[in-house]
Amino acid sequence: MDLLRSLPIGIYVEKPVSWLHRLDPRVKLAWLMSLILSPLLASAYWRIFLVLFLVLVTVWAGIPWRLQKTQLSWLVFFLSIVFVITLFAGDGFNLSYQPRLPEEFSPPPTASNYQYVLYQIGQFSITRRSLDLAIRITTLIFTLLYSSNLYLLTTAPEKIAAGIEEILSPLKRLKLPINEIILTLILALRFIPLVLEEVQNLVRSVGTRAINWEYLGFRRGLQVWLIVAGRLLENILLRAEQIAIAMEVRGFTSTREHQVKWHELRLKMKDIIALFLLGVFWLARVWVGGG
Repeated sequence: MDLLRSLPIGIYVEKPVSWLHRLDPRVKLAWLMSLILSPLLASAYWRIFLVLFLVLVTVWAGIPWRLQKTQLSWLVFFLSIVFVITLFAGDGFNLSYQPRLPEEFSPPPTASNYQYVLYQIGQFSITRRSLDLAIRITTLIFTLLYSSNLYLLTTAPEKIAAGIEEILSPLKRLKLPINEIILTLILALRFIPLVLEEVQNLVRSVGTRAINWEYLGFRRGLQVWLIVAGRLLENILLRAEQIAIAMEVRGFTSTREHQVKWHELRLKMKDIIALFLLGVFWLARVWVGGG
């Protein structure tokens, strides 16, 4: 089991270099926030469009399928369970309506194909509202997780830090610790692969010892995994201490005295085109995706 390959969460993929890699990180961050915020109060058709849009962008960018196969499989499996549970859950409209007029004075029923209950299976029923809720919840979770992961896959941590620092630079006038926040962010992004590597090494070390779990039973097996968890925490703290010592040895004292230029940001023609398309995206959201 290779966690660094099967779960590429927060890991930047350098090759193959696609057009998504070449976009300015500020432009990609604007698109990411738009993809996260646009589903709010939007119709189900717009949310489905966002899912198809993300899939088409991934195919167009040429992101290798092997990098997302395992993660997408688990995501689709989880969303399928959420969809089914929401679909058969109660929709909240369990009121029974009665006519105001007596039956002999009621107008004759009009011919209509409208049905609120779409399907009935015993005590479970699929209604129009439960179907709409299932679509809204699953598409929202997919858009949030998949767009964030796609952004991390195609953007280097240094570029992410540079883009956020450029956007938040006006807040420095309010004496907010922007440099400290950016440094914390870049260290956190760099620390994710280290944590996955430690988990991978510990799981492999346990697997190579050929432990008979049936003989140990539940109690002793739980004690073994608690020891492994303690060792994992100890290794992570050791890695953090090594990073701190390395920064201290190199003379790093504060972010104010040691300004680090993570990346030189320049808007190019493709970035301007992407910003123009972002404006078209929001116009389509206002005119078509209204809730």
